[in-house]
Amino acid sequence: MGHAQVAWVTCPLAHAEALARGLVEARVAACVNILPAVTSIYRWKDEVSQDGEALLMIKTTADVFEDLKREVLARHPYELPEIIAVDIAAGHTPYLEWIAASIGSPPHS
Repeated sequence: MGHAQVAWVTCPLAHAEALARGLVEARVAACVNILPAVTSIYRWKDEVSQDGEALLMIKTTADVFEDLKREVLARHPYELPEIIAVDIAAGHTPYLEWIAASIGSPPHS
């Protein structure tokens, strides 16, 4: 299993819960925290824009990042959604093991 990662995705607050639940149900995320009040200031189509958004903090692994990205792109309302990830350099080992066990194929009984 690949190393643990944290991915970030911003989206309209109205879409955050469905997007987060869909990622966990698709087994590309072990957990998604929704931070409901971020302000984003950005350049888009040569104009500076500002929007209120939710930030999804997604716990996943490098092995499923491409699958996570496909799921986000299929469900996200933006033309160009933010989808970035960083490796987790250190953490509580049992928690990191739980992340790995919670994504990918369901365990066989």
